[in-house]
Amino acid sequence: MPLMKKKKEYTTKDKLHEIIFEADTFAGKLFDVILLILIALSIIVVMLESVKSIDIHYHHILVKIEWTLTILFTIEYFFRIYSVYRPVKYLTSFFGIVDLLAILPTYLSLIFIGTQYLLVIRALRLLRMFRIFKLGNHVNQGKIITKSIKASIPKITVFLYFVVLVVIIFGSIMYLVEGKTNDNFDNIPRSVYWAIVTLTTVGYGDIAPTTPLGQFLASMIMILGYAVIAVPTGIVSAEIVQSSKHKSTEIETQSCRFCGKEGHDNDAEFCKYCGQKLNV
Repeated sequence: MPLMKKKKEYTTKDKLHEIIFEADTFAGKLFDVILLILIALSIIVVMLESVKSIDIHYHHILVKIEWTLTILFTIEYFFRIYSVYRPVKYLTSFFGIVDLLAILPTYLSLIFIGTQYLLVIRALRLLRMFRIFKLGNHVNQGKIITKSIKASIPKITVFLYFVVLVVIIFGSIMYLVEGKTNDNFDNIPRSVYWAIVTLTTVGYGDIAPTTPLGQFLASMIMILGYAVIAVPTGIVSAEIVQSSKHKSTEIETQSCRFCGKEGHDNDAEFCKYCGQKLNV
């Protein structure tokens, strides 16, 4: 008789991983939804604590809530480390670092006053909502944008190099034109600062040319500023169009227990990042 394949038994570690890292089950989705609510609550608490009129009356309550949430997130963090097969992979991953930074500021506030306001970094944890609510299309669109930006880096780097040369040249010229009559252009670095503000169309208005020639040069830089905005936008847009031509397959929320990566195809049996067998 052929030997029957023994069904794999789930350990406590496997069950924890399924609940914490995946959203395919009711328990997993419930855990993630509760987690999102607590994250949102913690961000609101940090914001309220920065409002002096509120902090004066409710400081102790806000601190208690903040510490309670931090302790819960700390327990969750250690459960995440325990439930994966390769903890180092999780610890060095994007979300692993974010999860750590989401709890550190509260503990650091015992030594360095004010660091608790850095807890707003917890907002990055809300990115998990795309996985939880199976917004696969949104995730794919995000990957297209990320891929397009990476592909545009060489072209944008060359363009920024050109922009740096332009502001240095125009800044130096403005120093020569305005320096003798305008105290605002008393040195080249300050003139270059003016050129950057003008070229990027920010226009703080703290420095302005007063001579006719200086105003003419300023007008030229302002017009050139529109091109500065258009060029990198066009570069990235072209890459997005190119990346969009490749059809993305529907992804699921399953997370690899070895490398912690997500975004596998629905019919995937093995992790496309590390090659280990998925829990399917």
